[in-house]
Amino acid sequence: MTGDSALRDRLPSIRAVLIGALAAQVLVALAVFSEDIWRVIEFRGRDEVRTVPTAPVSPGDQRRPYSPATVPAQPDRERRRDAPIVIPETLPTRMAFSIRETAARGVVLLAAGQIDARAAGRFLTFVEGLEAPPDFIALHSPGGSVAEALKLGRAIREAGFATMLTPDAACVSACPYILAGGVRRLVSGSAWVGLHQHYYDQSAILPAFMAVEAIQAGQGDTLLYLEEMGIDPVMLAHGLKTPPEDIYLLVEEELLGYGLATEMTP
Repeated sequence: MTGDSALRDRLPSIRAVLIGALAAQVLVALAVFSEDIWRVIEFRGRDEVRTVPTAPVSPGDQRRPYSPATVPAQPDRERRRDAPIVIPETLPTRMAFSIRETAARGVVLLAAGQIDARAAGRFLTFVEGLEAPPDFIALHSPGGSVAEALKLGRAIREAGFATMLTPDAACVSACPYILAGGVRRLVSGSAWVGLHQHYYDQSAILPAFMAVEAIQAGQGDTLLYLEEMGIDPVMLAHGLKTPPEDIYLLVEEELLGYGLATEMTP
């Protein structure tokens, strides 16, 4: 047997090497996919894992766990029953609209629940059916579609409505962009306003490198929107530095400094 044939006998075939390499890549892909799936299960399906803040927010201590199905709340804080609006205990899975008559703020349109893909259209239909325009748009939402939040904010600004957050209300993730649409923006000192990184309607199970272009485009749209609404776009930096499973809660100095709130209320 010649040296070349012996070497050939000892070495695996090129086909076997290629098959082995392909199998290794498949295993790596499955591992990445499984990790992404687990993140979805952990952060979106197991709400008891990441739910509510356990201490009051103060400057420098503003990051809290986030769950898309819930809003921040402080367990030991009693709900304000003297608030202009008593916010609902539970949130609908899509944004719902209702009218509340109040002594302090007049007619208030409450928008509560997750910001779904058709929220802006339903909002416009709801407003068109009212006998008179509301005095305020009150918000209570854990977030949702960023693109839809920008549509809602623009619709609110074009109509000349004011926005507000009542005591114990939460407006986090994409919701602050709706708040930004108000010509006046009243925020209670006991409300929760928070930002974090967004998926910009991309599937959460896709590896990040596959969604970079869409994410960057979405961030650009959001920055331009904030400038359009008269909000300091630097505010978005807090969100860009906070991962999706957490939320950065803004304190009063930031709310007023960035212009997201035009007035703080009790």
